[in-house]
Amino acid sequence: MKVNKSAKKTFVLDTNVILHDSTCINQFKEHDIVIPITVIEELDHFKRGSQVINLNAREFARTLDNLTGSAALFNGGVPMGKGRGKVSIALSRGLSDEIKEIFKEDNPDHRILSIALDIKKKKGTDSVILISKDVNLRMKAKAVGVQAEDYSTDKIINVEELYSGKDTIENFGHDLIEKLYKPPFEIPIKTTLKKSKTEVVPNKYLVLRNSSHSVLAAIDLKNEMLRKVDKNSVYGIKPRNAEQTFAIDALTNLNIPLVTITGKAGTGKTLLALASALNIKKNYRQIFIARPVVPLSNKDIGYLPGDVDSKLAPYMQPLWDNLKVIQDQYSETEKQHQQITQMVKDQKLVIEPLSYIRGRSLQRIFFIVDEAQNLTPHEVKTIITRVGEGAKIVFTGDIYQIDHPYLDSQSNGLTYLIEHFKGQDVYAHVNLLKGERSELAELASNLL
Repeated sequence: MKVNKSAKKTFVLDTNVILHDSTCINQFKEHDIVIPITVIEELDHFKRGSQVINLNAREFARTLDNLTGSAALFNGGVPMGKGRGKVSIALSRGLSDEIKEIFKEDNPDHRILSIALDIKKKKGTDSVILISKDVNLRMKAKAVGVQAEDYSTDKIINVEELYSGKDTIENFGHDLIEKLYKPPFEIPIKTTLKKSKTEVVPNKYLVLRNSSHSVLAAIDLKNEMLRKVDKNSVYGIKPRNAEQTFAIDALTNLNIPLVTITGKAGTGKTLLALASALNIKKNYRQIFIARPVVPLSNKDIGYLPGDVDSKLAPYMQPLWDNLKVIQDQYSETEKQHQQITQMVKDQKLVIEPLSYIRGRSLQRIFFIVDEAQNLTPHEVKTIITRVGEGAKIVFTGDIYQIDHPYLDSQSNGLTYLIEHFKGQDVYAHVNLLKGERSELAELASNLL
């Protein structure tokens, strides 16, 4: 969405834009906003529930209600404030003849498109733009001569250049590598990375090499020292590559309250996060693991048989599977195996849908948000702003594996978080590259 100051435009909003961001009408500066009555009807179907989209629907309804003191909302529009455009609601009288000729079905999308086309004809200009996060509706709009754009309030993020959290430096000084292997296991950055092209960022991880010698290191949170990173196991889980070693270091570092772990399927994102949480559990009063409920098909969980728990069980099962992998390393008589069982029983370790977070207090909690690529930037912000003292929050996900219908690798909340928190001393990120689930799983991930 590009807002051009030089020419006043009229933006027609689709329902999914409002469900994505309830404050969207505040983002269009001096330009006018038109909300088709069909959008209001669709929002009515989303007003009940505890998901973020339900909250957004209700919040937008309240915002709109504050503007309805005059019939002008349906006749010319209501001014949004000084230096800003008007917002209005456009009534629908069914599909226009032109839309009927092309699209036979009478559905909400076609009614919204019909209104946008009608407004364009009345204004007689190309300054009418349909804003939708539905790529199919955008294509249909362009087919009938209506400009259409995706909704975004931020700069376009190039995911190919997204911060990876790690660099490799070749021909690093042999003597400096040797120093990192001796107490105090750290060396000043000023004398080590001066000639390197690597960007100095707090909590960034480095593979330092010189011929046959190498060492894993990290920049400290003050950007002053390089510290050696040891290959440590967590609750019986041993890292199998440098990236997993870095991930464990970030996950178990009590001075880093925010961590993101990305990577394709089988790289160990969730397993490492859960094992690390168990390894340092004494520092937290609870381990809370959650994931957004995003159906893989067009059937919502409401169509599935059973109560709420049975409906949600399939979405939470992958988290229980990871916990089982960790627990099964030990026999049923061993302390570590019994501890996990007892933690679940005492609700010291809780696995629930992300929607259940609302109203919770996140004090001294190790909070893992799995499948975070299916969250919007607004949802990620909402979650992080709930974090209290002594808590640690971890977001894991694959930015290329999006199940949310209106998000992609650029616009999802996980990508947004990585881009905006890079360089903060409270934050660390690791991108896992190699699949370690099995040779077959790695081949499938790469070839299919």
